[in-house]
Amino acid sequence: MSERFEEYLNDAKDYAERVLMRYLPEAEGLQKTLIEAMNYSLLAGGKRLRPVLMLETWRMFGGNDERLITPFMAAMEMIHTFSLVHDDLPAMDNDMYRRGRKTTHAVYGAGMATLAGDGLLNLAFETALKATGLGHDGRVIEALKVLALKAGIYGMAGGQCADIESENAENITDDVIAFVNEHKTACMIESSLMIGAVLAGADSESVKRLERAGSCLGIAFQIRDDILNRTGTQQELGKPVGSDDEMGKTNYVFLHGLDEAQRKVVELSSEAVSIFDGLYAARNIGYAFLSELARKMEGRKK
Repeated sequence: MSERFEEYLNDAKDYAERVLMRYLPEAEGLQKTLIEAMNYSLLAGGKRLRPVLMLETWRMFGGNDERLITPFMAAMEMIHTFSLVHDDLPAMDNDMYRRGRKTTHAVYGAGMATLAGDGLLNLAFETALKATGLGHDGRVIEALKVLALKAGIYGMAGGQCADIESENAENITDDVIAFVNEHKTACMIESSLMIGAVLAGADSESVKRLERAGSCLGIAFQIRDDILNRTGTQQELGKPVGSDDEMGKTNYVFLHGLDEAQRKVVELSSEAVSIFDGLYAARNIGYAFLSELARKMEGRKK
């Protein structure tokens, strides 16, 4: 891992953090507690991976008006955070810690946390719509279509449905695990890459290739998460470990073991790297940041 990568990644994360701060709602009025719960969730830290992926893909394809990309960067992080808030609820994973601090429902109660998730999902689309009126509304509409599809019943929400129904179920197959990993996790990573390219005016073939790269990257990310849930520590992850086994979840590690799971992570990451390298080469860009990011994620500890 190069020093250049660390510097580039930190700059991208800092930029994503500043962007998010621009779009936080003011905690005021009779809905003040709800907004406080939303902002508490958004400001819990994290990798900011999805807005970084979106930003870097936009840059790859020559994006030059940040007023187009920043609303979607913030919207993506709002949707991701909404999914985490709801995942942590007692009716779902019942987690009390996330990113090293108490989860939203542990601080504000399950009812307010449910509303915080609802508010974040709606706010995401309100925020993304701020990219309209800049002379590229066709691109914005296409990006909104991607965002809605990948977050909804044919994307992340559908994957969460299959995940819940697979808890403590018998004879869960690879096909079910693949569906969960593709939809619950990979869809929003695909969406991040695709939206960055769409807003920069990329051709449809490049957007398709990025969708495949996002699928590989997202599934590898989820399998690595499953590995860390078995082998990591709460200090490293900022949340309890071993929860998948306790809840009776069948995942890729359960079916294939740790060694095969990590081999799959490397295989999928390599395919994503190959796609990124090809796109960078086609645009004559010397430093393939996304390729190095994909390699770094193979062995991440948190």
